Amino acid sequence: MTAIVPTRILLGVTGGIAAYKSADLVRRLGERGAEVQVVMTAGARQFVTPLTFQALSGRPVRSDLWDESAEAAMGHIELARWASHVLVAPASADFMARLAHGLADDLLTTLCLATDAPIAVAPAMNRLMWANPATQANVATLRERGVAVLGPGVGGQACGETGPGRMLEPEELIASLWSGPRGGALAGRKVLITAGPTRERIDPVRFITNRSSGKMGFAVAEAARAAGAEVVLVSGPVNLATPAGVRRVDVESAEQMLESVREQLPGTDVFVAAAAVSDYRPVQAAAEKIKKTSDSIVLALSRTTDILATVAGGSPRPFVVGFAAETQNVERNALAKLDAKRLDMIAANQVGDGLAFDCEDNALTVYWPGGKRELARAPKRRLADELVAVIAERFAARDVEAADPARSAPGSVVSR
Repeated sequence: MTAIVPTRILLGVTGGIAAYKSADLVRRLGERGAEVQVVMTAGARQFVTPLTFQALSGRPVRSDLWDESAEAAMGHIELARWASHVLVAPASADFMARLAHGLADDLLTTLCLATDAPIAVAPAMNRLMWANPATQANVATLRERGVAVLGPGVGGQACGETGPGRMLEPEELIASLWSGPRGGALAGRKVLITAGPTRERIDPVRFITNRSSGKMGFAVAEAARAAGAEVVLVSGPVNLATPAGVRRVDVESAEQMLESVREQLPGTDVFVAAAAVSDYRPVQAAAEKIKKTSDSIVLALSRTTDILATVAGGSPRPFVVGFAAETQNVERNALAKLDAKRLDMIAANQVGDGLAFDCEDNALTVYWPGGKRELARAPKRRLADELVAVIAERFAARDVEAADPARSAPGSVVSR
């Protein structure tokens, strides 16, 4: 579906190699009928010339707060009032730090402070810069003030490293900002999702894990965002790009995932546990690589904390959705899990022998106390849309059922 974009977009471009993508972004926005005014920082002009943006936007590029011809009539205030939306792409770590601290030492930061239009930033930087606590604190501050943080994506970077920090592609930015429904089935709701595998360390070079790719959980995150929700995605180690508009938290072990879920849980309306969390971890990880000194080795394991049961057993608690990946007796095992953990809903599927893992499609049977629904095999993204629709439907029905306990209650499995 073609995105409907605002008519007047002030596009800020800061210093970074990703600035080359901004030229394509201007072109795509123009194709959708938007007027684009580009404002460049001094650093941005080291990567792309203003003439490039002027040719694509049809408007002279602004870059200097002390431009006498433009500022004679308070041009920066005029620009701030002109914009229906402000998008900074790429947004460098330096720019976000200055914006978070309320500095107005160049034209772009001044405009951001002087406008009442919604502001969005698309981070682009080295993975270590993105992970730095100072950057993360600035990002948190911007979010608290209502600035939309789009991305970053995960993948190869100009520095040769791989990880989170890539600027989202132009189409992803457009879709994230303007094509999502404003009145979707989960509009105004916070959805917390876990995805991917976890890794439990044996020694510095070995770990216990599973075959989960994270694709189903990421698809659910994207579908929930498309349904209007604020989405937080807690992910184990995967090689997947962050869905546009979704806030991602990366973890490795089951313990780290539990800690992150607890941190993100306040204010959550719906919790979807799509991650394949390790059930066991080594009792003690070796400090050094274990050497091959015998024909066999005994590895002592202990249970990890059940994240799904922990959330479902809390008070107050969100609407809790679990997943059951089974190799046999799918329905019996799924219903037992639904009942034992007192879930609101569970999505079950058959795995193994070419099913679910390492596949682009999947099929689900969704159970809740008092009912079930079959979701036929489909690409995971399409299947996620169907699942989110069922979640939204049952979430809305929960208030009705709460008024009449005889109809249904979590943990009370009735005939289907």
